[in-house]
Amino acid sequence: MASLSWLYLLLFLVHLRWCTVDSVYIAYNTSAGIVEGKLNVHLVPHTHDDVGWLKTVDQYYVGSNNSIQGACVQNVLDSMVQVLLEDKNRKFIYVEQAFFQRWWRQQNDAIKDLVRGFVKSGQLEFINGGMCMHDEAAVHYIDMIDQTTLGHRFIKEEFEVVPRIGWQIDPFGHSAVQAYLLSAEVGFDALYFSRIDYQDRAKRKDTKSLEFIWRASKSLGSSADVFTGIFPKDYEPPSGDFYFEVDATSPVVQDDPLLFDYNVQDRVNDFVAVSFSQANITRSNHIMFTMGTDFKYQYAKSWYRQLDKFIHYVNLDGRVNTFYSTPSIYTKAKHASDEAWPIKTDDFFPYADGLNRYWTGYFTSRPALKGYIRVLSGYYLATRQLEFLTSSRDKAGPTTDSLGDALALAQHHDAVTGTEKQHVANDYAKRLAIGYSEAERLVGESLSRLSETAFGSELSNTSAKFEQCLLINVTYCPASELDLLSGKSLVVLVYNSLGWNREDVIRIPVASELVLVRDHEGTEIESQLIPISNASLHLRKTYVKAYTGNSPSTVPKFWLTFSVTVPPLGFSTYFVNPTMEKGPKAIISDLYAPQQQNGISTTMEVGSGNLKLQFDSRKGISYHYLNKRTLVNSSIEQSYLYYKGYDGSKTDVQSSGAYVFRPNGTVSIAPELKVPLAVYEGPILDEVHFQIKPWIYQIVRAYKIKEHVEVEYIVGPIPINNEVGKEVVTQFSTAMATNKTFYTDSNGRDFIKRIRDYRSDWELEVNEPVAGNYYPINLGMYIKDESTELSLLVDRAIGGSSIVDGQVELMLHRRLLHDDGKGVAESLNETVCVNDKCDGLITQGKLYLSVDPSGEGARWRRTIGQEIYSPLLLAFSEVENGTKWTAKHIPTFSLTGTAYKLPDNVALITLQSLEDGSVLLRLAHLYEVGEDKDLSVMATVDLNKLLKGNKISWIQETSLTANQGRDEMEKNRLKWRIDGSDRQSDPVRGRPVDLSELVVELAPMEIRTFLLYFDSFSYAF
Repeated sequence: MASLSWLYLLLFLVHLRWCTVDSVYIAYNTSAGIVEGKLNVHLVPHTHDDVGWLKTVDQYYVGSNNSIQGACVQNVLDSMVQVLLEDKNRKFIYVEQAFFQRWWRQQNDAIKDLVRGFVKSGQLEFINGGMCMHDEAAVHYIDMIDQTTLGHRFIKEEFEVVPRIGWQIDPFGHSAVQAYLLSAEVGFDALYFSRIDYQDRAKRKDTKSLEFIWRASKSLGSSADVFTGIFPKDYEPPSGDFYFEVDATSPVVQDDPLLFDYNVQDRVNDFVAVSFSQANITRSNHIMFTMGTDFKYQYAKSWYRQLDKFIHYVNLDGRVNTFYSTPSIYTKAKHASDEAWPIKTDDFFPYADGLNRYWTGYFTSRPALKGYIRVLSGYYLATRQLEFLTSSRDKAGPTTDSLGDALALAQHHDAVTGTEKQHVANDYAKRLAIGYSEAERLVGESLSRLSETAFGSELSNTSAKFEQCLLINVTYCPASELDLLSGKSLVVLVYNSLGWNREDVIRIPVASELVLVRDHEGTEIESQLIPISNASLHLRKTYVKAYTGNSPSTVPKFWLTFSVTVPPLGFSTYFVNPTMEKGPKAIISDLYAPQQQNGISTTMEVGSGNLKLQFDSRKGISYHYLNKRTLVNSSIEQSYLYYKGYDGSKTDVQSSGAYVFRPNGTVSIAPELKVPLAVYEGPILDEVHFQIKPWIYQIVRAYKIKEHVEVEYIVGPIPINNEVGKEVVTQFSTAMATNKTFYTDSNGRDFIKRIRDYRSDWELEVNEPVAGNYYPINLGMYIKDESTELSLLVDRAIGGSSIVDGQVELMLHRRLLHDDGKGVAESLNETVCVNDKCDGLITQGKLYLSVDPSGEGARWRRTIGQEIYSPLLLAFSEVENGTKWTAKHIPTFSLTGTAYKLPDNVALITLQSLEDGSVLLRLAHLYEVGEDKDLSVMATVDLNKLLKGNKISWIQETSLTANQGRDEMEKNRLKWRIDGSDRQSDPVRGRPVDLSELVVELAPMEIRTFLLYFDSFSYAF
């Protein structure tokens, strides 16, 4: 009993002494900066805000639908203002302008003034600066430029600053185009990201090469180098419990001695330990801690309270120095260290985050959405040209803005990738449809004005009403399906958004075979009628009802096809007239259905031009390819198969899903022998129809005026009645000796050499021989040997590979029944519902195949690639009399006049009126150094001839995103030391433009951007 009394007394005395320590206000010293001779830890507060993923972009902004994910970007930005106002040393970076612009519009002038002050002082820094953090695999380079430009120009107009850092922290692999074009060419000092292959990361940690100089363009070389940093783990805080959202579980810094769990030294020790650990895998005495992750800082005070304490106590400890920083400050510190850095070429595909976990499925996921985005991307390019030509931005009425905004969101790395929840994918598609609807009205009005305007006159009130047909791919075009009454004509206006003359074949659905096509001079144009297949009519019946809510009242009988010739950046007009039974009319295709007789095959040849295809009825969709002009002669065996998606039911739970491609065996898809081939022959083209399976239909086309094969496929609904997910591919096999080598494009620009089961930066441990050799394809891929090249071009982003020598494989569609555990928490099982009946998604697309002599395929790939991206725009109007219409209208038009076109190696990728009265112009060289013996050379464009009749009063060359002068950007560019010898000669670039001459030079792969002002503007008819 006595001993207990002494114990109580001792506890009382300890408590008394403890209570004599006062709890006082602590003024945390957050003013630290870089200290020479110490390890400097840059704390970068950030939030990563997906513009759609598990919730829609609007739901994320306002914080609704929180049963899915507790995220409210509005809270993040509101909270940011409060914490930055409290302490001038605090810093914050922000990326996604789609969110920031929503928030900015809602702020009063006082808040806007505060934020402008934060930006000016460097407390708030805009990083990346695009509308979204775009993907780098399934996006086209023009879309990457457009969405980044929208964000950059807003930041410049509102804050008079330009983003200096690329911040692609979440995309699932990284492209060469992102490095040299969307980083170096926009004026970024550095590019930072997180996701690279787990084997690559391990090697780079060992060799201290997580930071390097990325020389991603062999054409632009060192002039487009960019300093690049890969985070040691991910884009979250370092290991050791440093998460401080209000509901986080990491230990806070408890520095009040009157409270339990006082832990200042423990937390300082944690911080110092992880700092030295990271310092051991990088060069120089500067490291970066990314203090944030997805949708953090919704209550920013909870983060900054702890970060203030860490800065204060860690610096008192003295072993390392830490402070509030930004990636720009970090980059300048790295540059000032004068270290020599290793160099990196090519790209960072494919990406795997662990054994059997290749993120290569998303290259194809949601193929219909990918196709929709690509179609509207090309349409957006054309509509901006028409908006410029008719000065529509100066008038009240529809604009291209809504479509531009919707396309910008669609480039997000959880949008075009197909890795979002289904309701979010629906939201992206809805926004695209709304944007298209407004742009469609602008196009109709613009074409009406252009066709009714006399040279140099004012634009009149239009009477012709031009309609367009977005659903023409599913055989739905009400404007062309009308039964033309006697005396009436259908005007078909064909607009060409390319800068060179174009001869092509168009097709439109018609209801009658009694039609005749004439040009604007009244000359009969040879035309051909092809019966519409049952597979196409099924698509029409299903998807027109799904998209419009109504079933069409008529059913067209034929595709009417005819050749058109259209001038550069202009239009031509054609007329479809009714005719009599015995008069001249379109030719109906001959039907030929070869059959095997007594086991003996029937050989048939199609193609009335230089291209000949010989089919053997025993061999399904295999054929012999002959080009009479080039004398190329090749046998091609095409086949379909599917990979069974791994279901994660065994010891390894990794399933195949929206992100991950993990095959679990292959199943060949043999053609239906009971269904005979159907061959349609005519003067314009020949078609061979194959019913592979009830859910796979294919048409092979050979045009008289073309030297390549067009393959149209209809795939779906993929059957899942055996409860096995399927990933459908088509293979083109040849006898070519390709030695494991093939070539795929980077975002539609450069082609990169791939070698099966090989990586240039580390010794690859092969564990997924198929998925680990898949690459993203936006333009196409090719294989070659000593004599020939086989090229395949695509109409949307898909995944592909060459798993066997001499073979090209493309994945067309995926339907999977298990989530892959990467966050979306949904299986990739797309359905389309009509009248409460839901079936799996059907995807329809086209592939383009050419076999050329070795070294001659580039011209075809580049030229046809441009035509695929920018198809002819068709508009229709029913008129009383075609001859009278021509007398009162302008039937043909070209911005350049009749005597000038762009060189064959140059594309006009932007011609856009801006709100300040200037015009944004971009020209792109289409070829790489050494790609073509004739076209991989300096090209010149005469702006006086390109914009004939329009007096340019002022021109400024700018960065790629038009937010700073090119000279200013080059002056501010950081120069970095290369580890080892760097013997590359300086690349050639086009010379500055002289206002008195207005001639633009473009070196291979160069894109040049200009702002123009005009003294006068007129039309070059």
